[in-house]
Amino acid sequence: MVPHALIATVVLVDVLAQSAVLLSLLAAPPALAAATSRPRAVALVGGLAIVVCAGVVVADETLAPGRGMVALGSVAFVALVAAYASVVRVRAVEKQRKTMRELVDVRAVADVAQAAILGPVPRTSGPIELAVSYTSAAVGARIGGDLYEAIPLAGGGVRLIVGDVQGKGLTAVQTAVTVLTAFRVRVLGAGSLQEVAQHIENALRLRELSEKFVTAVLADCTEDGVVTLLNFGHPPPLVRRADGTVVPAEPDVPGPPLGLPRGLSKHFLDGSGTCSVRLGPGDRLLFYTDGTTEARDTDGVFFELPETVRHLDHDDLDHDLATLRGALAAHTRRPLDDDAALLLLRLTG
Repeated sequence: MVPHALIATVVLVDVLAQSAVLLSLLAAPPALAAATSRPRAVALVGGLAIVVCAGVVVADETLAPGRGMVALGSVAFVALVAAYASVVRVRAVEKQRKTMRELVDVRAVADVAQAAILGPVPRTSGPIELAVSYTSAAVGARIGGDLYEAIPLAGGGVRLIVGDVQGKGLTAVQTAVTVLTAFRVRVLGAGSLQEVAQHIENALRLRELSEKFVTAVLADCTEDGVVTLLNFGHPPPLVRRADGTVVPAEPDVPGPPLGLPRGLSKHFLDGSGTCSVRLGPGDRLLFYTDGTTEARDTDGVFFELPETVRHLDHDDLDHDLATLRGALAAHTRRPLDDDAALLLLRLTG
């Protein structure tokens, strides 16, 4: 509407002034139309501007012939350039939309594949409650290798793993599948976390697709709230006590990731690097991947995860995870650059 209104304004002012005082402004409507309209609409505006300009030149006897021809030529030239610019803009927009649709389709397939690989976790296991959340990275980002699993134990309690494969793409996903498969196969038959970790390590050594390593935390949580942790270079879980105190659960001696060249992680699989925490009623234990801790705002400031965890005290664990995701989104103010997996555990009794 703006280009048409501008043409009407030029005509009205020239009629009232009885002189072509605004004749040169007739070049502006097609230029404005090119910014938002399709080529046909731009051509119509340009044609209307040329006709109006020609009419003013013929009707105004006081207008110098040279000035009238220059104005008419300028309007015609701008109209042609505007129509061409509109064609280029529309093609670029359509190409961008097509690319975005393809990226959305790829992301949708990746999300479905990720959900099929991870699967659900049990909501409860005796007095232990669990909740998980997985936030995908920005549309178009390559699918990550974040992983988690929780298996209830026959004698009560739960055994779980949360990890992150180095890098992204299909190779990272394949490595994540290897880790989860090894964990699921061995989790119920193994007597200790070290045996489960050794089985995962052996499975990773059989692969020749890449040299990707895996950071992971394995944990056993019993019904009485004793949690045994085995950390392989992963960010330490956070214990949120019922009184709001937040402390990291990390071993005195950190261990290397899984899947490193033979010998580098052998000493860690012998039992060193473990730690234990005892949860009381209402205490929470948060496992996470580095997509959360490495998230930055527009100024490059990292997300303060412990401070947010301090306020997680809702009766519904899913509500707590939603609060955490909301705080993360408010901090970054843009889609995440890396996938973020969260697993929250609470002792209820």
